[in-house]
Amino acid sequence: MHVSVLNGVNLGMLGKRDRTVYGELTLDELESRIYAWARELRLTARCVQTDHEGEYVQAIHDAHGFSGGVIVNPGAWTHYSYAIRDALEILDVPIVEVHLSNVDEREPWRRHSVIADVVAHRIAGRGADGYRDALETIAAHAASTT
Repeated sequence: MHVSVLNGVNLGMLGKRDRTVYGELTLDELESRIYAWARELRLTARCVQTDHEGEYVQAIHDAHGFSGGVIVNPGAWTHYSYAIRDALEILDVPIVEVHLSNVDEREPWRRHSVIADVVAHRIAGRGADGYRDALETIAAHAASTT
């Protein structure tokens, strides 16, 4: 099964952003881990990162009819982008929302997710391992529906 992993705004700066919050890994290192974890789970992953909201929406549209599951980390767009929320709502596959940091214990504005009602599962505060958890969630869903 194919899984789209969509990383949003500022995630291309991993390794340069506040390392006490986001960890040491760069985006390239994170994506390498995601590809390896996906292979272990007999999944195929495609990672996309963009700092442009319209491109992110297009990546969601591209996942429609192509991916059996979608992992999203929209970054700050999580808290206000109804365009991303509406694009996700179109998907008919499991969507897992991932955040490297524990957004529920950070600034009050980060605690609100406009996509929470359209995702099947939410993982926050597990660092890179949150992506592995998300892949496992999607693999388990696929196994339960076959």
